[in-house]
Amino acid sequence: MERWITYKIEEPADILHFLKGKQGYSARLITALRKSENGILLNGEKAKTTALLQRGDVLEIHIPLGTSEIPPVALPLEVLYEDEDVLVINKPAFLVCHPTRNHQGDTLANAVAFYLQQQGKSCTFRAVNRLDRDTTGLVVIALHRLAADKLRKTVQKTYFALVQGCVRESGTIDLPIERVDARKILRRVGEQGQRAVTHYEVVKAGENASLLKIRLETGRTHQIRVHFAHIGHPLVGDTMYGTASVLIAHQCLHCGEMRFLQPVTGEPICLQSAPPWEDLVGMTLVQE
Repeated sequence: MERWITYKIEEPADILHFLKGKQGYSARLITALRKSENGILLNGEKAKTTALLQRGDVLEIHIPLGTSEIPPVALPLEVLYEDEDVLVINKPAFLVCHPTRNHQGDTLANAVAFYLQQQGKSCTFRAVNRLDRDTTGLVVIALHRLAADKLRKTVQKTYFALVQGCVRESGTIDLPIERVDARKILRRVGEQGQRAVTHYEVVKAGENASLLKIRLETGRTHQIRVHFAHIGHPLVGDTMYGTASVLIAHQCLHCGEMRFLQPVTGEPICLQSAPPWEDLVGMTLVQE
């Protein structure tokens, strides 16, 4: 299957500069299109990337969607946004994004493959952002290579976290994160690690816990969990970097806002999702 994208040319340029410069196509994708039989059509005819475009010309690009090697499995799936290029899912806790040795047939990728199959579609699974198994919230999935390339440049994510203790002031944590052991996923703050920057805003603070709004400047593994555990405010329910909670069986971390530009039209898209553990904020866990 292919995604057909049509451009009506408004000013002269050669195809290569039009695609790479104005439309943001990667060199790798352009090379793939050149090798495809009908990857690039100018006014209905196959064209080379050196061909000149004139005002009024019609340029057609046929982008392969690829085929999914992930078995489709009927799993619950909450779709918040969908078009020909993008799919946005509200991921629940306890759902892994990609198949692993320990998770076969029970992942978000399996659920998406089934969802698309029901529509007669198939494509390579391309999650633009990844969430931990126990983290909830918005996951953006690109339905083809152009969408993936462009979304990675424009996606802006906002997280919400419920942390232990009282956090009175907003701020920034700028501390490097390293692996504890090369064979394990566990991380920690350490001088030999990669720079990691976390910006946070206090939404509500109480004696026992605080609700924070978080934006990441970098995207290290477990960054939010490691940073807040290091400063003495581990996430509520985070058994890896903190302690278990009697109120919830996973860490209170949720990707709740997503902004991006639609990869073909450039239209701004803004999506929101309330944390599934939102009711905890109003309980005795957070006291004014």
